[in-house]
Amino acid sequence: MSPRRNHPKGRKPKQEDREIGTSSDAIEEHAEGIFIVRKITGSSSTKPYRCPGCDQMIPMATPHTVAWLEYDVETRRHWHNACWAKRTHRTRNTERTRNAPRY
Repeated sequence: MSPRRNHPKGRKPKQEDREIGTSSDAIEEHAEGIFIVRKITGSSSTKPYRCPGCDQMIPMATPHTVAWLEYDVETRRHWHNACWAKRTHRTRNTERTRNAPRY
């Protein structure tokens, strides 16, 4: 006895049947301009990135946010979800040498 088939013989799935939505784009308006924001799932993240908000690495297979200005794809950056949400409240991080005064 052969195994049971769940679809009619000879029928191939159509292209629209096989769509997989791994991310969704959203449009957000900020003081810097209009951003296209995409939430990336952990399974679709295949390499590490550096977050411009905290300057830390985003490891592979970690959910994060990708954002860019709508008219300039070159500004596309990968952010931690929390860093993207709090980016308007973050102050500029100044780099100092080891012996520099903190004032």
